[in-house]
Amino acid sequence: MKGIRRVGPPLLLLAPSIILMAVFVYGLIAANFATSITDNHTAAQATGQKPSVVVWFDNYVELLKTDDFQHSLWNLILFTVVFLAGAMIMGFIWAWILERPSKGEGIFRSIYLFPMAVSFVASGVVWRWLLNSNVDDKASGLNRLFQIVGLDWLQNPWWNHITFGIAAIAIPAIWQLSGYVMALFLAGFRGIPDELREAARMDGATEWQLYRHVLFPQLAPIALSALVIIGHMSLKSFDLIMSISTAANYQTKVPAIDMFLLKNSWDYANSAAVGTVLLVIVAVIIIPYLWWTNRKEDSR
Repeated sequence: MKGIRRVGPPLLLLAPSIILMAVFVYGLIAANFATSITDNHTAAQATGQKPSVVVWFDNYVELLKTDDFQHSLWNLILFTVVFLAGAMIMGFIWAWILERPSKGEGIFRSIYLFPMAVSFVASGVVWRWLLNSNVDDKASGLNRLFQIVGLDWLQNPWWNHITFGIAAIAIPAIWQLSGYVMALFLAGFRGIPDELREAARMDGATEWQLYRHVLFPQLAPIALSALVIIGHMSLKSFDLIMSISTAANYQTKVPAIDMFLLKNSWDYANSAAVGTVLLVIVAVIIIPYLWWTNRKEDSR
């Protein structure tokens, strides 16, 4: 009875959250998967005028075979790689600079963190103007800057190239979230005991050796957490890309935009299939990280 009394109140306290998560997370995931294995591709089926038939994984096979979806996956990979590399490098450099106490640190920290407070839609509108590919009299943004400083030869709209279009959109994402990565690394730097630094200096370590062999290894868990957080955000990117480009722009299309377009065309089955593919991709990143974290906690 005592054990039941101890377990009862915590379960009652957590019950609302558990129920909400079961219904609105796992329940909707199950509903999405159930839709993805049907032949629900038309407005008649979506409105219930025509019954749907279960086709199992045919939608996934056909989807992965299409050139359009393969192109979207390639764009997603390119966007994620550029976004991850840029945010991690810039955030780490800023944290490394601010790690040493200096005047005005609070001001610089606020400046670096400010873009994170701006919505992706708002920043996307601004960066759409900056990355505008018009030239001559209609030039704006960077192309207009090139005209003013006499660098007209740089007006070639490289960000509209089929290879670099999506990579250019990663630049606003880097600008917006590198401050968050900086905050993570800076917290890691500040969490390292001063005794480790003093011990390394007493052993004759130079400043570079101190960072290389003592401080940087301590930041490995922070770096992994930042990679996972930024990685899963980049895989689900939608609003920033839609704000800078358009849904019909083939050059900057990613699976999240495919899901949006398919849903608007009443193709609920393929739209749900795209959502499931994105869920699997994110799970491939998140589940090993959670497993590693839990294993590390159990070993303590």
